[in-house]
Amino acid sequence: MTETTTTTQATPDFDWSMDHAGFGNYNNSERERLEALYEKTLNVITEKQLIKGSVVSITDKEVVLNIGFKSDGLIALSEFRDLPGLKIGDEVEVFVESTEDATGQLLLSRKKAMNERAWENIVKVHENDEIVEGLVKTRTKGGLVVEVLGLDAFLPGSQIDIKPIRDYDIYVNRTMQFKVVKLNHQFKNVVVSHKVLIEDDIEAQKSDILKKLEKGQVLEGVVKNMTSFGVFIDLGGLDGLLHITDISWGRINHPEEVLHLDQKINVAVLDYDPEKNRISLGLKQLTPHPWDNLAANLEVGNKIKGKIVTVADYGAFVEIAPGVEGLIHVSELSWSSHLRNPQDFLKVGEEIEAVILSIDKEERKMSLGVKQLTSDPWGNIADRYPVGSKHKGIVRNMTSYGLFVELEPGVDGLLHVSDLSWTKKIKHPNEFVKKDQELDVIVLELDVENRRLSLGHRQLEENPWDTFETVFPVGSEHEATVLKIQDKAATLALQYGVEGYANLKQLQKEDKSTAKEDEVINVKVIEFNKENKRIVVSHTALWKEEEMKKADEAEKKSVKDAEKTVKNVKKINEKNSERSTMADLEGLSELKAKMEAAKDDKAE
Repeated sequence: MTETTTTTQATPDFDWSMDHAGFGNYNNSERERLEALYEKTLNVITEKQLIKGSVVSITDKEVVLNIGFKSDGLIALSEFRDLPGLKIGDEVEVFVESTEDATGQLLLSRKKAMNERAWENIVKVHENDEIVEGLVKTRTKGGLVVEVLGLDAFLPGSQIDIKPIRDYDIYVNRTMQFKVVKLNHQFKNVVVSHKVLIEDDIEAQKSDILKKLEKGQVLEGVVKNMTSFGVFIDLGGLDGLLHITDISWGRINHPEEVLHLDQKINVAVLDYDPEKNRISLGLKQLTPHPWDNLAANLEVGNKIKGKIVTVADYGAFVEIAPGVEGLIHVSELSWSSHLRNPQDFLKVGEEIEAVILSIDKEERKMSLGVKQLTSDPWGNIADRYPVGSKHKGIVRNMTSYGLFVELEPGVDGLLHVSDLSWTKKIKHPNEFVKKDQELDVIVLELDVENRRLSLGHRQLEENPWDTFETVFPVGSEHEATVLKIQDKAATLALQYGVEGYANLKQLQKEDKSTAKEDEVINVKVIEFNKENKRIVVSHTALWKEEEMKKADEAEKKSVKDAEKTVKNVKKINEKNSERSTMADLEGLSELKAKMEAAKDDKAE
């Protein structure tokens, strides 16, 4: 069987350059032309960028936009609230969040696009140091929240105004001008200031004020700030200090007693330092000095009433009118000389009555007294405290030489330490009496002219030394107690409260030991001085005197025995004179020598 071959004739208009997929082959020029056409219809889209898109459709919930990507993007309709007339075909700027999410959808955001554009504008404003307007939205901790160029910015309280702001709420919903002073690119935080704009204006005003500033010039200002030492006054861009002492002619404890914040007042320029830009202001200088309007009837001796404004160690100041004060010296507060600290009984703010002692209107000084409201206790002192009169007083003060006794307020007397006791030797008054203790005294001397009283205490009793002269004569023996032993002497207690004194050598005992304190021993008076009230005693003299007696007795016996021997020898010599030998004569000569030596010892 013979095969039959069939031949098919191709279609004349068939494009043999197409491949199996149905795509034709193009030369280079055609390919470039087609690629250019494609590039015009498709955009290169990257995430996190701003791009303009066209509204394709609008639904109840979303807006579809074509940004030239392979797919359209969706944005919630709520992000177009500021564009109520939005329609298809409108171009809007959007932010590409993601080119493809999990479902393959292109994600866009108009809100973030607005924020990004606003941030770029804020950065430009900051770099160019431009002024922008903003709306104060709300109050926050430490300041205010301001909407500037579509972004929320922070306005610190210290940057609202040059003066301290106490109420932030008054700025809410107010449109103001600001400058961007700080940016945080990482967190896109913005800090603005309104204060810098005011300061710029103030600097311009300062130069004008300083050119016209003169001492004595009266300016209007506003109380800007208060301190305990004064007030700062805003003079319209320049601050001046109104010291507390220049606010009022009278004394004040704090400026708030006279002024209040934001108060408008007129002040006088007292001083100006152009180098440091310091201005000293005065308020009281705008009114006459109170001393110039002082009542003409104020004279020495007049009684006045006033308020205590200051109390010091040396006295107290009394304000009798605002700006008019008088000093009550501590010596004029009481007739008593024991008043040491006026603060013990005078208080600031207390009303007091006083007498004018001196007044000098030119020097603006006044001396006052309080004790003059009562009679002088020294007026009839001689009638109440004659010499020899006995009284009771209070010990108010002590010195090494005596003590001061107050007989009545304003009447003191000096009691010398030597007039405290007849019998005791007192080195300091505190050994005898204590401060504020009551003491019986007698007036010894009175000097009215010099206001002096001499007092005594021992004079209340008779002088016992007249009696002691017979009780403690030299050579008398007594029992004594050792009270106190010092370096070279000791004090001993004798009878009747009398004290005796002894050198330490005079306290030596027969066994060579020395008497101790509180030991009772027998003593012998070896000196009695009535004028100096001094008795000197000795214990050693007693036992040494006994030794001397024994020595004298032994010596007398020895002499007696010698005399007897001489008599016997004489008799023997008379009887045996003829039989005397040389040996006898030598024995007699030796005996005679011994007798003469004994006589010499006795003489010594």
